[in-house]
Amino acid sequence: MSPNRFEEIEIGQVIEGRPMEITRETIREFAEASLDFNPLHLDSDYMSKQEFGKTKFNEVIAHGMTNFALITRMMTDWLWPHGGIHRRLETRWLKPVYSGDRVTPKAVVSKKIKTEKGQWVLFNIEVRNQKDILVSSGEATAEFPVSKLFPQ
Repeated sequence: MSPNRFEEIEIGQVIEGRPMEITRETIREFAEASLDFNPLHLDSDYMSKQEFGKTKFNEVIAHGMTNFALITRMMTDWLWPHGGIHRRLETRWLKPVYSGDRVTPKAVVSKKIKTEKGQWVLFNIEVRNQKDILVSSGEATAEFPVSKLFPQ
């Protein structure tokens, strides 16, 4: 693990994740990996005829957990070299993601907290599509452990 860089992190600092092109194939692969074969994600005919919570999607949608996975990858990719560990993530799915969309996660440092036993960073999280529409939002927490290896 890299040295603890807690002190270098600034409120308002932006972390950009890698974008992902969503295709029918990536949706199918996620279904296979997660064992979530809900027709919401796989059956166009079913989706064109159904209503979910008074919403009609007309086409299959990506798993919400795809956004969650992209956020987790972004956080881990950024935190590990800075000496941090991703501890918590809460998200809300706001808009559907369709095949043909390109989604990109982003985090903004919102707070830093020091305690006797740890150093914590809180992040506001968002995922936007290629039209800059917010499709997911949430909060994440990371720990920057205090130890003999990483003195304060």
